[in-house]
Amino acid sequence: MFVTSAYAQTAPAASETPAAPAGEVHTETGVAHGGEHESAGFPPFDSSHFASQLLWLAITFGLFYIVIQKVIMPRVGGIIEDRKGRIAGDLEEAGRLKAEADAAVETYEKELAAARSKANGIADTARNDAKAKAAADRTAIEAELAAKLAAAETRIGEIKSKAFAEVGTIAEDTATAIVDQLIGGKATGDDIKAAVAAAKTGA
Repeated sequence: MFVTSAYAQTAPAASETPAAPAGEVHTETGVAHGGEHESAGFPPFDSSHFASQLLWLAITFGLFYIVIQKVIMPRVGGIIEDRKGRIAGDLEEAGRLKAEADAAVETYEKELAAARSKANGIADTARNDAKAKAAADRTAIEAELAAKLAAAETRIGEIKSKAFAEVGTIAEDTATAIVDQLIGGKATGDDIKAAVAAAKTGA
């Protein structure tokens, strides 16, 4: 009983912790006692840090400018010059190809005009040759027809001359036959010839 009461009297003293002085920093949280309700704010917006921020901004900008000036810009300039050279080469090649195409078109037009002129000349020559051949053939045919006509006229003349030469003999034979039929006698050849001659003279 005595022991229990003695423990009860000493226990609260053991459990009580000494109060930290006001403003002392707690070792575990790093927050000053008595300042739990004070707000420190965002550090970049703290005016006490502006000088260091401006210094690092100037250093960063300087380094970035040096990197751009020494590394990036030469590479970009090299790429631009390379592209410019390629474009100039492509334009020069395009101009050369255009000049070759124009020369080819001009040559083709000249050859086409020469071919047309040659074709027209050949057509004119063929037409003239055809006309000359037709005229020669017509002349030959006309000459052949004229020769055949002359031969036919000669033949007709010979036939007429022969026919006229045989008219007297035919007349004598006819007169002899008529005399035989009419008077029943035969007339002499001299009498028949004399009668035929008289008939020709009277005609």
